[in-house]
Amino acid sequence: MSEELSTAVVELPFHHRVRIGVRKGQNWLQLMRFAGVGASGYAVNLIAFAVCVHVLGIDYHLASPIAYVIATTNNFIWNRRWTFGHARDAHPAQQAWKFYAVSVVSFVVNYAILVSLVRATGMEKVLAQAIANALATPINFLGQKLWSFRY
Repeated sequence: MSEELSTAVVELPFHHRVRIGVRKGQNWLQLMRFAGVGASGYAVNLIAFAVCVHVLGIDYHLASPIAYVIATTNNFIWNRRWTFGHARDAHPAQQAWKFYAVSVVSFVVNYAILVSLVRATGMEKVLAQAIANALATPINFLGQKLWSFRY
């Protein structure tokens, strides 16, 4: 009688996967690259936002999504080419729609924080945008790594 060996794939609980993931140097390098790209996107976002609000006189409610689209496009290009280079074999359109879907979720968090800071505290709009961007970044990184550029 011959017995067939079967291999079962067991998915570890999330906290175990996180513990394993933080031990891999590749993940830390990827996080540093994502942070570098994010820093460029952060600068692009704030410059575009400031130009919209202070130069073009656009209301900050509209300036925020304009700046976010510009910065997100910058970030997609650089993350695809540099941060998550291993995922370049995937179709760019498929990655792009996932990237923008995650970015929309991140933007909603960003926008809620921006509007709340401006309304509740009267904070200067560019400073509020800077804080909102920083607070929404972890959501963006996790979504991009675990879904958009997953391999």
